[in-house]
Amino acid sequence: MLRFLLALLICTGGFFIIQSVYHPGKKAISFNKTKTPASEAPDLISIALKQKAAEAKAFANTHHYNNSVCFLVDMKIRSGQNRFFVYDLSKNKVLKSGVVTHGRCNERWLEGRRYGNDPGCGCTSLGRYRIGASYNGRFGLAYKLYGLDSTNSNAFQRFVVLHSHACVPETEVYNEVCQSDGCPTVAPGFLQQLRTYIDHSEKPVLLWIYESQEKADSR
Repeated sequence: MLRFLLALLICTGGFFIIQSVYHPGKKAISFNKTKTPASEAPDLISIALKQKAAEAKAFANTHHYNNSVCFLVDMKIRSGQNRFFVYDLSKNKVLKSGVVTHGRCNERWLEGRRYGNDPGCGCTSLGRYRIGASYNGRFGLAYKLYGLDSTNSNAFQRFVVLHSHACVPETEVYNEVCQSDGCPTVAPGFLQQLRTYIDHSEKPVLLWIYESQEKADSR
């Protein structure tokens, strides 16, 4: 009888352990498994992306920027997903996408999203950027960024640049990725892909960091 009760207790305990890890109808958590591709992002995000692309094309035509391609970053999308898009303005489609960090606003770890433009704030600045010359900095290849709006006018003064870091994964992940001091930081391999568009362009390439109208997913 005692042996039977012991076996029943073990089985029951094992059941509750399994239930705490996996919930029916949901995927089990796996920090190494890739997440849903950005091409399958919610419709609202896709709509916002196309709207921003249309605005970017109009801006590019008016201000003599590259009107064939631009870079769009939607901060509504959580950092583990692809939210940095290389957008073909001629064919109105996404050419490539990758993971990119957001600023931690000088906190050890920033929960949710917060934006800023003051020197030393450590936050991401929303707005349009002109991608400038490349140089070799602390993290290797980097591109200078010049803020074009009141919300990111101090980008150059803050040393906000486009660069890569090994902490940023080359593919989407479930967990949130590392945070920066305000720089849009991408994976090393993805920066090499971006380099092709930037270096081969006769006109400046526009980078636009924005957040879709709905509240950002803060995971």
